[in-house]
Amino acid sequence: MIILARFVCLVCGYLFGIIQTAYIYGRLHGIDIRQHGSGNSGTTNALRVLGKKAGLIVFLGDLLKGVVACSLTHIILDMVNLPGVSDNKYLFVLYIGFGVVLGHNFPFYMQFKGGKGIAATSGMIIGLWDWRLIVILLAVFIISVAVTKYVSVGSILIMSGFFILYTIFAIMGDYNFADRAKLIESIVVAGVIAGLAIFRHRANIKRLIAGTENKLSFSSDKKEA
Repeated sequence: MIILARFVCLVCGYLFGIIQTAYIYGRLHGIDIRQHGSGNSGTTNALRVLGKKAGLIVFLGDLLKGVVACSLTHIILDMVNLPGVSDNKYLFVLYIGFGVVLGHNFPFYMQFKGGKGIAATSGMIIGLWDWRLIVILLAVFIISVAVTKYVSVGSILIMSGFFILYTIFAIMGDYNFADRAKLIESIVVAGVIAGLAIFRHRANIKRLIAGTENKLSFSSDKKEA
């Protein structure tokens, strides 16, 4: 049952994740977002290529994938009593969130070339229903981007912060795990999710070190079709 629950969460999350907001929005406006800008099917590239409205729509669309998938998992597991699953709920919320990120990053119908998963992962974080994570990580992102003007810096910091904070809260017993092994597993899954997001930013990290990373700017906003 528990092995099957992991698989179901990953598959269901993946199906949510493959809804590629940037790709769909771009096609509706006559372009393939993968052929413009950085070639990334995500919020930042949509913002730079299609403008502020597009960036906001793409961000919200990708964010909602994680929020909805994880929130539904919360609700379902609160309604049913599955031994080993409902009493270790946060592990399975993380698994479905991981599935969303995998679907977003590696959509099968786009030759497995999607986004970097920051908005989708942020949606998962909101879907964990822990206001502390939301408030602290949002503050970290806003302050770091405001100071550095690098979205990539903010993205890397919130992923690192998510793993650190989740680990601390989980070990403190805030997520009410019935099984310590599942608690440890959840920390590992959180680490893999955060690590994948940082790995997807490896080119940004190289540019940051070289001083060639693009800074956030709204001055050259694109007109939409």
